[in-house]
Amino acid sequence: MKLAVLLQYLMPKQAITSLAGKLAHYQGGDLTTSVITWFVKRYQVNMAEAANPDVTSYKTFNEFFTRPLKTGARPMAQADFICPVDGAISQFGAIEKDQIFQAKGHSYSTTALVGGDKALADKFESGHFACLYLSPKDYHRIHMPCDGTLKSMTYVPGALFSVNPTTAQGVPGLFARNERVVCEFTSAHHGSFVMVLVGATIVGSMATVWCDTANGIINPPRTGKTKVWKYDNKNINLKQGDEMGRFLLGSTVVMLFEKDVLQFNTDWQPARAIRLGELMGNKK
Repeated sequence: MKLAVLLQYLMPKQAITSLAGKLAHYQGGDLTTSVITWFVKRYQVNMAEAANPDVTSYKTFNEFFTRPLKTGARPMAQADFICPVDGAISQFGAIEKDQIFQAKGHSYSTTALVGGDKALADKFESGHFACLYLSPKDYHRIHMPCDGTLKSMTYVPGALFSVNPTTAQGVPGLFARNERVVCEFTSAHHGSFVMVLVGATIVGSMATVWCDTANGIINPPRTGKTKVWKYDNKNINLKQGDEMGRFLLGSTVVMLFEKDVLQFNTDWQPARAIRLGELMGNKK
């Protein structure tokens, strides 16, 4: 096991993440501006794409980190399914016998990923998945790959390992053991699909556009208990390309689709850089 992975088993991930979340919300004036300026330089963030490119105008680090893009920065492909984020492809492919491929030597259970809901997991047997990693430099809002009506949302407590490629190769069942938010949708043309927002070390919180808390934030608080919201009668309909959520510090999105619904873009391959709005696939 690599040292970087071993250390993650030993470090106080919850405490570090809680502190990072508080600092990211702190209005520190010149200190906040200095941190943002360092971050932009360190990770080569392209502020020219931001709706507001002035780093001195952001009151908190989270305000900067979840910055919107300027209009037209991400054209939407004419496709049945578009890429929902900026980032890189971790893995994608078929779901077989309740198993999703993570990395060489590792896979994880679809049922575990969605919080133990076997009936929900069974909908995606012999279907397809895509696991997309958002690095620190990326745009951190998450958009809809296709039209969808929200059916449910489940907060699943868990660990807070990093989700970078090194950790994915070293921690078994990573995406099904980390803290996550499972969002279930239905589509008139594509059946049921799921978008799972996976937390990680230093990911202070995750938010959705429909959650009725302050700024849509789901966590914290971290109670250690699974929580389910049902939206069957709420009529929450999102169009392809609409924002559905965001990470307050980066992480990973895992998507699940039913059998015979999606054929992936032939240009896609693991580790390939991706951008919001590009062709992810079309209906089979």
